[in-house]
Amino acid sequence: MALKYWLVICVLGIGWGMSFMFNAILLRELGPLSVSLGRVAFGALGCWIYVIAARMPVHLTLGRAIGLLGFGALSYAAPFAFYALGQQHIASGVAGIVNATTPAFAVIVSHFWPGSERATLLKSLGVLCGFIGIVVLSVPILRNGETSQFWAVLLTLCAPICYAFSVNIARAFRDMQPVVLVALALTGAALAILPLALWREGLPVIERTETWLSLLMIGFVLTSAAFIAFYWLLPRVGPTNISTVTLIAPVSALILGIWVLGETLHPEHLMGMAAIFAGLLLIDGRLVRRLWPQLAEKDQPKG
Repeated sequence: MALKYWLVICVLGIGWGMSFMFNAILLRELGPLSVSLGRVAFGALGCWIYVIAARMPVHLTLGRAIGLLGFGALSYAAPFAFYALGQQHIASGVAGIVNATTPAFAVIVSHFWPGSERATLLKSLGVLCGFIGIVVLSVPILRNGETSQFWAVLLTLCAPICYAFSVNIARAFRDMQPVVLVALALTGAALAILPLALWREGLPVIERTETWLSLLMIGFVLTSAAFIAFYWLLPRVGPTNISTVTLIAPVSALILGIWVLGETLHPEHLMGMAAIFAGLLLIDGRLVRRLWPQLAEKDQPKG
């Protein structure tokens, strides 16, 4: 893979890791539902600017619009809200590490999803490592008896679960151009969470400059621009190579949380991240098969 593609992957990974830092900043003035609303709304606006500028055709029926409303709520509004809700009680670095369990949950959901990919031995071991990582991450919380933080970790785990379902549901929209799909889905996400955010948190009032800057960054750059770059890169490097973003994002989230936000690093954070990384490598399978070629023949889907 060309160096320029690796650079884009690194930038995407670092950027998506930064989103947890910006969540922490936004939560100083906004409620978690408003954080999700702001991100999907600005993200949708950025994608629509690109779609219109590129003169991409948009064909939409009523049935497809309803489907995209639900897809957007599951893929964007709900996960972004779960992360913000969780980050009210846990560090941004911990949330970033939890996000890295997405491939593990995707393996589980895909295994039972009709017509999807079945789990292999390596992928099953990867899922196990992912859950071990989550348990290790929770050790400091359980040791200190911080019940709210433990529940926050479980709440944050709902976001990767949403992603795991959404990647399978996305197959129903394969006939759409990816950027158009993201623009419509983010619009649906904004429409879905708007009434809930207004009902629970009221009309947001932003007085701090850092809040506006964080909203613009997380919406335009880390959502619309990042997804446009992601789908530009995907056909050039393939889904396996681009999945390495999940290895970079939690490291970025952890480092920025400590460096910028002054969060505390526990040994269990590093141990949990190491277990999740091991799980990601097993799910990916390339490194393991290169080291032990005999596994390539044995590692077949179950069932």
